[in-house]
Amino acid sequence: MRAAALYSAAGSLLLTALAAAPADGAGGASAAPGAAELRGTEVAAARARTAGIDFGPCSPADAPEAPKGLRCGTVTVPLDYAHPDGRQIRLTVSRMPATQKDPRNSKRKVPRQGALVYNPGGPGASGMYFPLVGTVPQWQRIAAAYDLVGYAPRGVGRSAPLSCEDPKRFLKAPTAAPAHPSEAYKRQRVAQAKAYARGCAKRSGSRLRFYTSLNNARDLDVLRAALGEDRLTFVGASYGTYFGSLYAAMFPTHVRRMVLDSAVDPDPAKIWYQDNLDQSAAFEERWADFRDWIARHDDVYKLGNTAAKVQRSYDTAAGRLARKAAGGKVGPGQLQNAFLTAGYYDDFWPSRAAALSAYLHGDPGPLVRLAAPDAGTAAEAENENAVYTAVECNDAPWPTDWKVWDRDNTRLARVAPFETWDNAWMNLPCAYWPEPRQQPLDVRTGPGELPPVLILAAERDAAAPYPGALEMNRRLGGSVLVTERDAGTHGIAGGPNRCVNGHFEAYLLEGRIPGRHAACAPHRLPPAAGPKKGPRRGLPAAGRR
Repeated sequence: MRAAALYSAAGSLLLTALAAAPADGAGGASAAPGAAELRGTEVAAARARTAGIDFGPCSPADAPEAPKGLRCGTVTVPLDYAHPDGRQIRLTVSRMPATQKDPRNSKRKVPRQGALVYNPGGPGASGMYFPLVGTVPQWQRIAAAYDLVGYAPRGVGRSAPLSCEDPKRFLKAPTAAPAHPSEAYKRQRVAQAKAYARGCAKRSGSRLRFYTSLNNARDLDVLRAALGEDRLTFVGASYGTYFGSLYAAMFPTHVRRMVLDSAVDPDPAKIWYQDNLDQSAAFEERWADFRDWIARHDDVYKLGNTAAKVQRSYDTAAGRLARKAAGGKVGPGQLQNAFLTAGYYDDFWPSRAAALSAYLHGDPGPLVRLAAPDAGTAAEAENENAVYTAVECNDAPWPTDWKVWDRDNTRLARVAPFETWDNAWMNLPCAYWPEPRQQPLDVRTGPGELPPVLILAAERDAAAPYPGALEMNRRLGGSVLVTERDAGTHGIAGGPNRCVNGHFEAYLLEGRIPGRHAACAPHRLPPAAGPKKGPRRGLPAAGRR
């Protein structure tokens, strides 16, 4: 399951070389599999440094209604790094120059520190709008010192886009979401997974195998060179932490500063089958947190004054929606997806609870506005799903016997029914994937091989369970972990927690890290509130990392 493109709780944005060697040398190359790919990365980076990026006005396709100051361009990378003179693809890039203005003192000029590149996760999420985060108060000091750079990774948006099925067929609604599916339903979903895998091969052809996390890391090094940076300053969120860690292992001397926010477990044995099982188990705990919060506000929502009663209210709604979809489009699957997003971000809790309450008390409007699929986003959603599937299926071996999936998910669903099977269906095309699978890189760096990396994690994060941050910290020598205790928001940099933001700013602006691992008290949970009218937020399809 993927994690949603990061939403900054601070505002309305959706988000999640060398000190001594030659600028485009291959520091840390021994960690990267494939000498040919390594040489190809060197060649592509050298070309990109020479070519640079010709930034100009953003096209409507790259950034509709782009504000003044945002500029877009492209960087060229090889489709296959083993053949750098072969087929080339272009990645779209966006940039907002450093303001160099101190938000606390408008008369003080802030020294520019270079480019800060951001990836929001996925796989499949675009970072093209990331530079706009500089308008959010929590990011303004960083925006003063850095050019904020976002990009669409390979396969995403106009960056050599992937597709696996007709977008008109992608957002099917209403749909079911059985926590304990029947054998007939399982057979139906297996057939769908096989068809989806075939569709990826048919619509994307021979290039499908080159959409991998390792190539995402190589692309990042080419982007670094194109920006004229000898060393990379990078913030990766969610899935972005995984290929960020690959980059750190492959090119340690190319790293200047790196923040890994909501770290994925990089253990090769867990990429990606076991990571997804762990994620489903963690979502059950976060769903329990949400139900406890609703129960504490029973005077507002009237869904039950205990978590068990709230569960019964949710089940009642799902049963009604199975019999008659709200607005003709919201069935149990759409309900589950809307509540899944609340597992990512607790600032979504009031709107979900209010919509469920209104539905059970006779008003389906808020739930329909919140959960009904938006046909206008179908093409984007289909593209994101195709990239997610291709990258995770290509990255690692997956069980190819349906009996293994059935056994593991049946066992897990007994204790974690909320998300287990929907997560399984999301990933099941990987059982029938037509392309060769890679062996994941064993991410490890020793003390002194890499500049200190800052890892941020919320203790109750469901999309990137906390043990993954601990594992990332163990594997990256000299890294430091900052934990938001007893909190579960997915993506905590630049959010509502001042303590977290203090460490984040100190690291990016001054290179300071805590002497040892640091802990921050949790941010305050949102107050209860009724449903709000107005446009819906862009919501993810079920499952994103």
